[in-house]
Amino acid sequence: MDVKTYRFEDDGSIPNNPDFPVLLYRGVFDETDGIQATFEHNGWGNSWVNGVFDYHHYHSNTHEVLGVKSGRATVQLGGATGDLVSLQAGDVLILPAGTGHRRLEASADFAIVGAYPEGRDYDTLTGKPEERPDSVLRIEQVDKPATDPVFGTTGPLHEQWTKEEMT
Repeated sequence: MDVKTYRFEDDGSIPNNPDFPVLLYRGVFDETDGIQATFEHNGWGNSWVNGVFDYHHYHSNTHEVLGVKSGRATVQLGGATGDLVSLQAGDVLILPAGTGHRRLEASADFAIVGAYPEGRDYDTLTGKPEERPDSVLRIEQVDKPATDPVFGTTGPLHEQWTKEEMT
């Protein structure tokens, strides 16, 4: 499995996350029908199956995992000047709280499974000035989850998500 990390600074509109990088697990699922059950088994619940909004948005009160169930898409991470990332069935994207994301284009059959640590509820913010500074404070208060959504008590999330690396 190939793991890629992305780090984004606050761009003035999308805060992104000051402590944790985005993680992309390439091709981690051969059988995508098991994505939702795997996330739930590893403590990431409140799951759904759908797509990704086509506008920049982020969640200030929780981290999010997106597992590509079918198709392919190009998403932009980190806000208007962020990176373009191609996703395909079997890939998993872990977005720390505050990370901007939007769909640029997708195949007709594109579907993802989304979930949140401990089944948390999530807000959807779009970078409007009135969302600050409250959203930035909420992002800073979201701790590292207890489990990796794919691997549970082991896995890249535990290796990559350490606040000490950012100092």
